Formats: sequence, C-alpha cells, structure tokens
Amino acid sequence: MTDFAIYPSLKGKTVFITGGASGIGAEITRAFAAQGARTGFVDFDETAAQTLLDTTEGDIAFAPCDLRDIDALRAAFDCLESKLGPATVLVNNAARDDRHDWRDVTPEYWDERMNTNLRHMFFATQKVAPGMIDAGGGSIINMGSNSWMEAVGNMPAYTTAKAAVHGMTRTLARDLGKDRIRVNTVVPGWVMTERQKQLWATPEALADHVKGQCLPDLIEPVYLARMVLFLASDDSAMCTANNYMVTAGSI
Repeated sequence: MTDFAIYPSLKGKTVFITGGASGIGAEITRAFAAQGARTGFVDFDETAAQTLLDTTEGDIAFAPCDLRDIDALRAAFDCLESKLGPATVLVNNAARDDRHDWRDVTPEYWDERMNTNLRHMFFATQKVAPGMIDAGGGSIINMGSNSWMEAVGNMPAYTTAKAAVHGMTRTLARDLGKDRIRVNTVVPGWVMTERQKQLWATPEALADHVKGQCLPDLIEPVYLARMVLFLASDDSAMCTANNYMVTAGSI
C-alpha cells in the first residue's frame, strides 16, 4: 500500500472543484476532504454527487450546475461560498473527452465542446480570483491533457480545447502572479476512470498504450489527486505557469 503525504497547509482551506462528482474529480474531492479542507464541488450529475456526499467525511458541500451555463456556474459558486467561505484554491477539472470524427463536426458541436472543455475554466477563474486577491493569494489548478501533445486523433475539438488550457494557464499565471495567485496545469495520461474502462479501455488498447509508457502500471485517478494536492499546498509556493505531468512517462 502506498503511503501518501499529509499537507498541513490545506487544513481549513476552502477549495472549489468543478466536475467533482465522478472520475478524477471525485478522487480530488475526497482527497481534499481527507486533508481537512473545506471542500466544495459542482457537477451536473446530482445522483453521483449525492453518493459522494454520503460516502465522504469532512466539511464538504455541493452545488448542482451545468458549467456550459456561465450564469449557473457563478450562482453555484455563490452557493458554495455562502456555505464554506471564499475559495483560495480552484480546481478546474470538468471536461468530457467524447470521440468524434473531424468530418462530422458542426459549428454548433464545436462551440459546445469549447464550452464543455475550456470556456468555464476561464470564467470560474474570473469568479474566484478577486477573493483570492483579497486573501493575499491562492492556487488555481487546470486539468489539461496529454492528447494534443501525443497527436491523438479522433477527437479534434477536445484536443484543441485542451491545448488552449495550457495557453490560458500561462497567461493567467502572469496576470495573477503579482497577487501571489499561482496557476498551473496538471497533465494526465490515460487515467483509468470507470468511464474510460466502460467505453475505451479494451485489453488490446491498454496493452498498446502501456508500451508507450516508461512505467508498466496503469494510471489510477488517485495519482492525479495527489499532484493536485501538492499544487494547492504551500509546499508548491514557488510553482506557477507550468505543466505537471502524470503520464507514467508516455511523454
């Protein structure tokens, strides 16, 4: 069994997480709650959210939200703030990697993919950053992807959005750094969430993927959560504007 670190600086800190009810997001939510953080998350899946609330100990709150609706996102964050106080950590985790052929992409589908995988990250940051400035600093962690770095095909709108996340991280790190707000990107490899296992993780696909990793083990969501905890903590006080890879060496 792996022994993981405890981060005293996270105890009592208010954290907001998008897409926090399932997959990597649920693991991140549980990890912050276990550190004693005041943990708030938003998601459109209210059933999964309730299951997480019922099975997670700690100071934890949920607000339902479809992140494609920016007004709803702002209202959800207001709800969480009323329960937990203003956030000094934001984890922009929510995304969806549906496969699609470039021939089938319509302007409407393209816009929907940008709204699902990119736009909400900027507006979530815009919403919480003033409170971080008032608090004297904070940490924003954006979930990127290795897909565009590895020239993965069959999801061009997704990979385009995820490539843009890295540019957004860099420019916001510059804009917010003077207020001691750090902005970083966590870059996952192929992470074995239940969704991935159900839809795409065939034995043949897994065997082929592992050949490209330096490490022989599949990546579990817990390892993404541990990197996020580090970047949220005071241990990473001089870390900003960078990519933090959790890819088992596939890049």
